[in-house]
Amino acid sequence: MRALVVEDDPVSARLIRQAIEPSGFLVEATDSGEEALELAKLYDFDIALLDLRLPDMDGGDVVRRMRTANLATPVLMLSGVDDRKEKVRALLCGADDYLTKPFDRTELTARLQAIVRRSKGHAGSVIRTGRMVIDLAARSVEIDGKPLHVTPKEYGILELLSLRRGKTLTKEMFLDHLYGGMDEPEQKIVDVFICKLRKKIAALTGDDHAIQTVWGQGYVLREAGAGATGLAEGPASFEFDGSTPGEREPTGEAARHGLGELELLLLQLLPSA
Repeated sequence: MRALVVEDDPVSARLIRQAIEPSGFLVEATDSGEEALELAKLYDFDIALLDLRLPDMDGGDVVRRMRTANLATPVLMLSGVDDRKEKVRALLCGADDYLTKPFDRTELTARLQAIVRRSKGHAGSVIRTGRMVIDLAARSVEIDGKPLHVTPKEYGILELLSLRRGKTLTKEMFLDHLYGGMDEPEQKIVDVFICKLRKKIAALTGDDHAIQTVWGQGYVLREAGAGATGLAEGPASFEFDGSTPGEREPTGEAARHGLGELELLLLQLLPSA
């Protein structure tokens, strides 16, 4: 998950980074409200941690301008001001939560994870997609109760797919989620991660296309009942990965009949005799 930290005190900014990075947050930091607004417009942050008192503007004004610009990024307001009126004002401006400094690291991380989950429509830390269960708090994945052993980057892929399940995600979104704009590799690395994940999932389910390719757009995690076997149950469906007919080896019915996938699909669309 990617977090925007807006804090003008270097010590506080460092403490926040040290507190949340071990839990999988990629941090982008700034000490300016204006720059925070520009960054929020440019990048897809999962959450913003915003100091109430900034050199160039009030933190409440930053949140208000974010909401006016239709930026739905959830905001946790951090402040050394332990005043009920300030808390109420921050929430009325559009903040999702308010935490007073000095903060407990565990509480800060727990609040951030809860806010992100709720913003994606998930009440708990466990997200179930068909036979797969991902625990955001434990950063673990299981299929049918068996652990799916993944690398940190592979987990990040599944985390993003699960948080936004049913939505097609582009390669740019994956790179942004995994690297946060720092030393990003070529987009092809996303295809490599997806390929490895499909093989690991297939080893437990027999389904090597649980992560579906949406031609010309990106990838989506199939949900139960979405019309696929393996991870989610239902009849088999065709899937195109952007390659032209003839580029891939035929599989399944296509292989048995010596037909290409497109030819087989066209035959199935013909009316039966």
